[in-house]
Amino acid sequence: MNPPRSAVGAPPQGSAAGGPAKPDPPRQLGRGWAVAALVLNALTWGLSWWPLRQLGDAGLHALWATTLIYGLAVALIVLRQPGALLHLWRTPVLWVLVLAAGTTNATFNWAVSIGDVVRVVLLFYLMPLWTVLLARWLLGERLRPLALLRLALALAGAAIVLAPEGGGLPLPRSLPDWLGVIGGFSFALNNVMLRREAAQPRAARALAMFFGGFVVAGTLAVLLSARGTVPLPPAPAWGWVAGVLGLTVAFLLGNLALQIGAARLPANVTAVVMLTEVLFAAASAVALGAGVMTPALALGGALIVGAAVLAARP
Repeated sequence: MNPPRSAVGAPPQGSAAGGPAKPDPPRQLGRGWAVAALVLNALTWGLSWWPLRQLGDAGLHALWATTLIYGLAVALIVLRQPGALLHLWRTPVLWVLVLAAGTTNATFNWAVSIGDVVRVVLLFYLMPLWTVLLARWLLGERLRPLALLRLALALAGAAIVLAPEGGGLPLPRSLPDWLGVIGGFSFALNNVMLRREAAQPRAARALAMFFGGFVVAGTLAVLLSARGTVPLPPAPAWGWVAGVLGLTVAFLLGNLALQIGAARLPANVTAVVMLTEVLFAAASAVALGAGVMTPALALGGALIVGAAVLAARP
């Protein structure tokens, strides 16, 4: 979600995939170009499940792929902004962002590589539910009527998406389900922490999020490979190496597009435009056989997206 991407229901100061948008930018680009840039970012993440699965077919598990992709991104950021690494090391609160962003990317990329993509993306976008609760806890924001309505819509949508066909409690029933829910929660924490630490240098926050993807995915990959649950990376071969390099470039370009678009549009407009990620992921997954759109899933998804749209209201 992979999912990392812009925050739905929070000021677009960052994404799961990259760094926060620069405040008060010049506005040379028109509104249409800014919207197009955001759609490009959403398209990048909405389709990221497919190359991740291709890498999996080549023997490179999504956790190892995420580790390599974000490791390369970290190296590029440090080469360009070496002071960001020192600031990150000296600022303990940014390590919460490292953990949140890292968990987001590791769980989302893993989930869409093995599960029903439509279902995973919808569970990931329960983020407005978690954002309301975390903002109340960490930022002291009051639970206003509109926030309570978002909670109700998101909970109702989740219950429909998770409800078993034969009856029973609407709880996650598989590893991809759990990964989607955890990814959405950690993405909400990521966005709340971006708002809470908005005064931190932009490069340091960007490095924290990319570094998180490298550390969390890498730690999980090493531990699970040691247990035999996740295969070790295959011997270097041009096919999967090129795929990793291509995804690294795509994610960096997607983050650049996010910053171009989000810096030139109101926060609520950015959040709504970024919901096109759900459309891109669902349409591509159904078309390519990686997801199924049932009536129940469509209804639950409509409620979850409705909660996200409400969260984007100014």
